[in-house]
Amino acid sequence: MAQTYEFYAARADEARKAADAATLDNVRDRELRAAKSWEELAEHARGVAEARVKVEREKREAREAAGALEA
Repeated sequence: MAQTYEFYAARADEARKAADAATLDNVRDRELRAAKSWEELAEHARGVAEARVKVEREKREAREAAGALEA
């Protein structure tokens, strides 16, 4: 199952909240590293989704153009 931008962004928010609540430096640092990783995954998921939309649009336009040539 592919994860979405929203899923990863929510995990990043949770990690930031955990970092804010942490009383130990090493726990805070761990949660901040986790938040950074989740944010990177979120941005990657967003890029993949945008690329997918672009490819689908280009394919649709190509089909429409081919259909117009046949008519």
